[in-house]
Amino acid sequence: MSFNNAQSIAISHAKGPMMVLAGPGSGKTLVITERTKRLILDQGVDPAHILVITFTKAAAKEMKERFYRLMGERRYPVTFGTFHAVFFQILKHAYGFHSGNIIREEQKMALMREIIARMHLEYEDENEFIGDLLGEISLVKNTGIPLAHYYPKNCAKEVFEKIYQAYDGQMKQKRLIDFDDMLVYCSELFGQRKDILSAWQQKFQYILIDEFQDINKIQFDIVKMLAKPEDNLFVVGDDDQSIYRFRGAKPELMLGFEKPYPKAKQVLLDVNYRSCAPVVEASLKLISHNAQRFEKKIQAYQAAPNGSERQNLVQYHLWESQQEEGKAIIQQILKDCKNGYSYSDCAVLFRTNTQPRLFMSLLMAYNIPFCAKDNIPNIYEHWIARDILTYIRLAQGSRSRRDILQVMNRPRRYISRESLEGDAIAFDAWADYFYGKGQPWLAERIEELEGDLRVLGKMSPFAAINYIRMGIGYEEFLKEYAQYRRINADSLADVLDELQDGSRAYKTYEEWFAHMKAYTEGLKKQKKQQEQLADCISLATLHSAKGLEYPIVHILDVNEGIMPYKKAILDTDLQEERRMFYVGITRAKERLSIHTVKKYNGKEIDISRFVAEMAEKKNT
Repeated sequence: MSFNNAQSIAISHAKGPMMVLAGPGSGKTLVITERTKRLILDQGVDPAHILVITFTKAAAKEMKERFYRLMGERRYPVTFGTFHAVFFQILKHAYGFHSGNIIREEQKMALMREIIARMHLEYEDENEFIGDLLGEISLVKNTGIPLAHYYPKNCAKEVFEKIYQAYDGQMKQKRLIDFDDMLVYCSELFGQRKDILSAWQQKFQYILIDEFQDINKIQFDIVKMLAKPEDNLFVVGDDDQSIYRFRGAKPELMLGFEKPYPKAKQVLLDVNYRSCAPVVEASLKLISHNAQRFEKKIQAYQAAPNGSERQNLVQYHLWESQQEEGKAIIQQILKDCKNGYSYSDCAVLFRTNTQPRLFMSLLMAYNIPFCAKDNIPNIYEHWIARDILTYIRLAQGSRSRRDILQVMNRPRRYISRESLEGDAIAFDAWADYFYGKGQPWLAERIEELEGDLRVLGKMSPFAAINYIRMGIGYEEFLKEYAQYRRINADSLADVLDELQDGSRAYKTYEEWFAHMKAYTEGLKKQKKQQEQLADCISLATLHSAKGLEYPIVHILDVNEGIMPYKKAILDTDLQEERRMFYVGITRAKERLSIHTVKKYNGKEIDISRFVAEMAEKKNT
């Protein structure tokens, strides 16, 4: 097999530290497996002393299988594994841990439910709240931030500290560990037991790390200890594809690699074997706007055609609405399939997992098979949607105690649960309850609610949602809830916007409910069939698309507030958003289409700055 010059330099590297900058499609897996082969066959390294670390089980399995094929299927005892798998092996030997000590996801959720129940916290969606808390606990452990110096995003600081300490205490009491504990315990073990560290240093004398840009501080601290004294550390990655800051990954660790390793050699894999030249050129124009990065000159292996054909390989489209955008993408995919492509050659990418809901409903309407790489939540099952639908059910005549309890204090009316007696509630009797207790102001609020429900009963779904938001005051309730939970109120308003805009096409509640039922059933059916689908369009967030490639890529809603995301305020956040978009662009092998809309969920929205950064002109 022949290698280009940069690949040859990396593969033939012998001792000492080396950093390989591996751009998209540059053959980083090839370099890692070939270098492992050279270490064994050319340099006489005992394969049992070689450790290859990846970030996912799938990547470790693929790397191992590729290495075995390279070695003629001979099973050399090289260790391939994820950070967690390798560190857990170390803990097994030191502490006698076994698989039963690793907490299962359902155990973790149950433990957190107990903790927050004891604290009598208020929240609307339990799973969402627990998921957010666990994410923050993970971030604290992975970054090594002292708990006292961490300021949480989902609840008050003192509340988070109590939850963290209760969770950590329960885990230790039950002798359970999670994936983050594997890192923390391993770091503490190596820091306290130099004899154990020395034994593992002798075991792993050559360390190769894939996707090094995704490493976090505690992982790197452990690796630095493990690599001593020889520092035979070979790291491969692309700082431009570092997109996991929310999990503690820091591109600064890769950018500052020469600080702990001033004698480290560096090589750039400068040929992209995946994407055509226009895609490579557009991606480099975009990412050059990030200041904190390694400067790279990358060329495409595929020669670029001339003239109009070249222009067609990267296209920019501006659509009036998401509906028009989705239909246009579907028509283009159907046209491509007539011209020899298959559904599985096409990917539709997006920034967040809530974006493709309208597009998915269009795919279902056209009966086009698709597979989602992410869990796409059903908006009609969101707690905000449940509140809106409860108001509408009451407007249609429901008087169930359960429905009234759901919304009677959304917004705050300060009505007590004790005032509701029986399974069915008569509004006049309910109001009389408060008149009888000498609280006429509460009775008046009940009468006002009944009047609002009469008004809602005569409206279209779109007008009803607007009236619930503004007339009844539900939007104000969401702002208060966001302030209490210390979350972004705009994110909650976005759910209302999407729900309201999606209802615009339906004149009656019955039509809208029928659509919800069909959409929900279609979603369930699609999830069941997804694993059996051999030929389907791939839908993926930019995060989930990393590592994948497709002949044709469409990117949805490349607009300000979405891409880059509205929460990206600081420059570090904006640079990460740009890296995410760079990852999306570089999934395309043959053709890339960038789609922007004039209106998103019925509101005017600007074209993303990224479009101007990657192209001199925009075609509409």
